[in-house]
Amino acid sequence: MPVIQKETAVLTLVTVDNLISGSAYEFARQPTLISMGLMSSATGAFFTFQSGSDVVVEESVPAIATRFPIIPDEMYYNDVAAPGDRIVIRYRNPSGGTLTARCVVQLSPMG
Repeated sequence: MPVIQKETAVLTLVTVDNLISGSAYEFARQPTLISMGLMSSATGAFFTFQSGSDVVVEESVPAIATRFPIIPDEMYYNDVAAPGDRIVIRYRNPSGGTLTARCVVQLSPMG
């Protein structure tokens, strides 16, 4: 099962359009079950999770922790991606300081 695991420092007033941009698994190659967990180092951030045209989580506050999400307990968001669908995790930091985003994406091929 492929896994994407990223840690990104996000400066104040910055939006990262896709935390997993550039990953070999950013685009689904076949029907794939996607499970995603995201932690923010402190309050003040917002994120959106999309799989292709599916908006899985509309702008929302992430869970707060100074570690990666625990698998499977904190993999709160799931969707099925079609071949060619792009996985997008947008992270916005309107707060007064740098925040760290830590995400884990598990990809389970279904075909």
